[in-house]
Amino acid sequence: MYSSAVTDESGRPPVWSLSDIAAILKRPPPPPDPRDVHVAAISEGTRTTDAAVLVLLVARGDGLNLLFTQRTAHLSAHAGQISFPGGRVEDIDGSREDTALRETEEEIGLARDRVTLLGRLPEYSVPSGFRITPVVGWIEPPFDLRPDPFEVEDIFEVPLGHFLIEANFQRREYHFNDRHRHYVAVPWQGRYIWGATAAMLLILCRMFAERARG
Repeated sequence: MYSSAVTDESGRPPVWSLSDIAAILKRPPPPPDPRDVHVAAISEGTRTTDAAVLVLLVARGDGLNLLFTQRTAHLSAHAGQISFPGGRVEDIDGSREDTALRETEEEIGLARDRVTLLGRLPEYSVPSGFRITPVVGWIEPPFDLRPDPFEVEDIFEVPLGHFLIEANFQRREYHFNDRHRHYVAVPWQGRYIWGATAAMLLILCRMFAERARG
């Protein structure tokens, strides 16, 4: 049900400290790339919904991993897709951080007090009206997970280094219900991460690249 991977394809995990990442998240994101045709603004008049997800960095002995969930196949929305844990903002939430931690606890049973919050990635909007705030957290093993079987089919980790190579991201497009959409995707060992999750990972990739260039 739960698997971890701790090296990237080169076999050399990246070395980033907690303070390194907190500093990266305080810097403004790089400007959009002209190739980013997958980025689409919410149309005027569309009903909007605020949401937050937890981009969770797992500090393994050999490097940092990112934690993902795969949704169950029977869900009415985004069935089977890979995503960060998270969901809609509720009235009980005092902040986007509260939303991300609450939803993560509900989905995978991870106690919120185990997570050290480091900052946020830029808000990401999707044409359907969702405005997603990616909250970045850090956790050190061991920790217990109790996934909700109704929502979560699988939980797995991928080395952070895989998402810091922009060449690993693919630009794709599709036609559906008379709509033409562009999106990005990033495969990993037979899994296919795409859509808003991949788009947020691409932003993370570029923010780390900016730091590496000084």
